[in-house]
Amino acid sequence: MEHSTHDARLFFPATQRNVQAIGDVLADSLPSAGLILELASGSGEHGVAFQQRFPRITWQCSDPEPDHCRSISAWIAHAGLTSSMPQPLALDVCAPNWVQDLPTAPAMVVAVNLLHISPWECTRALMQGSARQLLPGGRLLIYGPFRLEGKHVSASNQLFDTSLQERNSSWGVRDQEAVIEEAQGAGLSLQDIRLMPSNNRIILFER
Repeated sequence: MEHSTHDARLFFPATQRNVQAIGDVLADSLPSAGLILELASGSGEHGVAFQQRFPRITWQCSDPEPDHCRSISAWIAHAGLTSSMPQPLALDVCAPNWVQDLPTAPAMVVAVNLLHISPWECTRALMQGSARQLLPGGRLLIYGPFRLEGKHVSASNQLFDTSLQERNSSWGVRDQEAVIEEAQGAGLSLQDIRLMPSNNRIILFER
């Protein structure tokens, strides 16, 4: 669900529920400096919050949807970050050549709630593009719900998965093992798995 203000800013309710927990993982996972590329940034609320919390890095939002990019820009302006945070990029990670549109190599790629609302081809493109574009030692952080060995970890995740597939048959909660296998096949190594609130997880990979 999206809520908007009188300007272009959008509000995603899930952001306020998970921004602190994701930020706490970022606190001990981010590099000391460099560009952090967030894919499918949505409203931009995460990006602005993390740029404010971690001013030593540069948080680069991106999204293929024009209304989302407008919202990101509006949030940047609202937070007074116009001079320190770049404007969003119109990147579509599902496009095989999405990495060609990056102005500089990121030290970290972040994807929050992306894998389950996109076809599997998007996961594959995310892994392959990150493996090519990340700086050596750079990390990929993925947040969202996952199945374990083909089974849901909660009844609520199972209901969520059913609702996703009713909306789009190519969507759905992904198997953690399949995601890890895809990443490793692209040349990324598994670094950590963190249990998160509301039956979510963070999976951290490194180039």
